[in-house]
Amino acid sequence: MSNLFSLNSSFSPGFPFPTRTSKQLPLLTNPTYQFKKPIFLASVLSTKTSDPQIPQSVQTFWEWLRDEGVVSSKTPVKPGVVPEGLGLVATRDIAKNEVVLEVPKRFWINPDAAASSEIGSVCSGLKPWISVALLLLREKTREDSKWKHYFGVLPQYTDSTIFWSEEELAELQGSQLLSTTLSVKEYVQTEFQKVEAEVILPNKRLFPFPITLDDFFWAFGMLRSRAFSRLRNQNLVVVPFADLINHSDLVTTEDHAHEVRGPAGLFSWDYLFSLRSPLDLKAGEQVFIQYDLNKSNADMALDYGFVPGSSRDAFTLTLQISESDEFFDDKLDIAENNGLGATEYFDIKLDCPLPPMMLPYLRLVALGGTDAFLLESIFRNAVWGHLELPISRANEELICQVVQKACNSALSAYPTSIEEDDNLLEEGNLSTRHMMAVKIRAGEKKVLQYISKLFEEREAELAGLEYYQERRLKDLGLVGEQGEIIFWESR
Repeated sequence: MSNLFSLNSSFSPGFPFPTRTSKQLPLLTNPTYQFKKPIFLASVLSTKTSDPQIPQSVQTFWEWLRDEGVVSSKTPVKPGVVPEGLGLVATRDIAKNEVVLEVPKRFWINPDAAASSEIGSVCSGLKPWISVALLLLREKTREDSKWKHYFGVLPQYTDSTIFWSEEELAELQGSQLLSTTLSVKEYVQTEFQKVEAEVILPNKRLFPFPITLDDFFWAFGMLRSRAFSRLRNQNLVVVPFADLINHSDLVTTEDHAHEVRGPAGLFSWDYLFSLRSPLDLKAGEQVFIQYDLNKSNADMALDYGFVPGSSRDAFTLTLQISESDEFFDDKLDIAENNGLGATEYFDIKLDCPLPPMMLPYLRLVALGGTDAFLLESIFRNAVWGHLELPISRANEELICQVVQKACNSALSAYPTSIEEDDNLLEEGNLSTRHMMAVKIRAGEKKVLQYISKLFEEREAELAGLEYYQERRLKDLGLVGEQGEIIFWESR
């Protein structure tokens, strides 16, 4: 039964951008670094004088926003130099849930903008993110682009692992993040080759400039790190100005961004991207939001290029009903009846309870032998309830042993120990990316040890668990108060 599950990570190419959230609300992303502690800014952009610490491109971008009416003297935030690089800083005290910025829809970069642009005719049928990526690449080269000054403030890359060198990726050896990163890079390359052959090269008039794989990765990285999603009418939208805001784990809610109707000019109304501060702030403090409460450190490193902290250490167990299983069809039917499939992914966080569906699914995958009677159609409507509790000692022992074996196997793939990683972090003197790699691999190993220990302890308690047959006898009144089986003799 060693094929109960895999510890390899997976990558779903359907919509490879940050969309997972517990709320139907947008998530703002940003490509740089990590919030460490509350600060007051020494350098904040002024509307009257140029600040030498603020890059000229940012000052030009701010002037453009002011000329377009997006910002004014009443806007309570401005770009500032912060530990993360650039961020949004309060110019006055800001109350919790107060609107800090609004950006009219005409400045949004999204599939609608691509469809209404000159390349709209060739975007039909493309994945939304690819059409937006092509729009970014085309507009970036145009001197007359309305987003010209916005492109001036975009970075050439982020610290996302998709931009790491082979030497830097080698520090992730054995980790799930390495596997995921390589899968994402392969996916992007495949998509580029397809769109290059079918769209870019046949339409030289629309794309009169060379677009390389590196260019395409840049566009992908910008979308991966900066796009909002799940606005009322938007699944993927880049909002210039709003995407300067940074992340903090001190923010514990995701309800910051909304799509609203409002004044978008002197005599016009339009949809606005509205962003509220999730915290009370003093003038000079940086405004932060929560990018995604559910993302692990590996997710954050891949999407945004930073690792928030140990509270996000996680590992994904991939459980699978093998097609070679003699009961495959029955097991798949039971799984599907309960909202699951032949393959399931369970994210396990350090020191957190196991996902509630994980143990029942494990028991289903391992079900066999004398327990296989539960797979018969007569039990179909009740079997999941039985799987939520131990089925038999043999079934429970099997899943405990297989999980421990798989965790130990995964741990052996890392070239360093947790102690060695902790020592590296304690010593410091690591580059940003090396530090990220060490944190990720150390975190994964700690979660693997945690999972293994959980199932080791569970295996030690097997003798004291109550199994299906005992529960069934109790239901029939055939077990006494001391647990003895009661037999009746006919008179």
